[in-house]
Amino acid sequence: MSGSGESGNLTYGDYLRLHELLDLQGDERGISSDEMHFIIVHQTFELWFKQIIRELSETRGILSQVPVPEDDIPRAVDHLARTTEIFRLMANQWTVLETLTPQGFLAFRDGLGTASGFESFQMREFEFLLGLKTEDRMFGMDPIETFRKLAERGEKDSEVLAVLEAQQENVSLYDSFLRWIERTPIMGSSFESEDDESVVRDYVNSHLEAHLQMGNETLGRMSEMDEEVTSRMKERLDSAHDSAISFLIPDGEVSRVRAGLLFIESYRDLPLLTWPRKLIDAFVELEESMAKWRHDHARMVERIIGKRTGTGGTSGVDYLDATARYRIFKDLWEVRTILVKPQNRPDLLNADFYGYTVDS
Repeated sequence: MSGSGESGNLTYGDYLRLHELLDLQGDERGISSDEMHFIIVHQTFELWFKQIIRELSETRGILSQVPVPEDDIPRAVDHLARTTEIFRLMANQWTVLETLTPQGFLAFRDGLGTASGFESFQMREFEFLLGLKTEDRMFGMDPIETFRKLAERGEKDSEVLAVLEAQQENVSLYDSFLRWIERTPIMGSSFESEDDESVVRDYVNSHLEAHLQMGNETLGRMSEMDEEVTSRMKERLDSAHDSAISFLIPDGEVSRVRAGLLFIESYRDLPLLTWPRKLIDAFVELEESMAKWRHDHARMVERIIGKRTGTGGTSGVDYLDATARYRIFKDLWEVRTILVKPQNRPDLLNADFYGYTVDS
């Protein structure tokens, strides 16, 4: 492989800066092969985190446009798909680390001091970028507090803090995405058009009627079952319908964002909605891959250190298990709970607007 620069042709080692890269594993400290293994795996994670931040930042840039050019949506999907594959790859990296035995890790663990993965500022950055809120973290911990203390150490740590604080203040990728979803044409009605509010409200009410009907049909099929079982089922169905109302009409006001999301998921076969639903799927797949990566991290740690306290003072495996339950794209998951069968959904209005014809 070769490249060219100001000084002429570059070698493979020059292009990848291999001499500098391979000097970063701590050989000068006389580390064991186990510790080198531990360092290389985590350095690799950090390199992937750098790429993740780039992919997510470019996706946010695309979705922050008003309006978002249609040709840019496939690029956004590609960025998210690559990020998903990176998380899947990183999940497999835990199996490499699992070749480290408990005794092998204990032999050098004291050398870590209080160093902890919680101090990975790139991980905190992509969490802020994605839109993970402080109140959704375990015990509502604000991770930036750790970096405020570290910033007292000097220039590099101060720069990290500045980046994190800026990222925390920025509009997140998820918020940018929801603002785009809010502008979804519903039943042919454009966002903020004259009758849009009325059209969206009618659509939401029609969907809720179909949702209630579907629940009643389910209850009707159970009419010959034990009365107590039927009663419990009715309670669950009533609760599910109340949740559907709260989701679509929070605080008595129709949520156009959630109505748009519901519309895309309900009529995802419409040609005009092909890329919007692909983008929604890309977000869901990304969060699923992140959850699996966090889960596999917890299992790897449990296998090697059991229930020991983490080096940074966390509860170790229990903390990691809690992070695997984090959800950022909550509405994308919840909307699936309130979908109705295709034959029960409200009749589509202005079908030609979405590129749909009888022959489609």
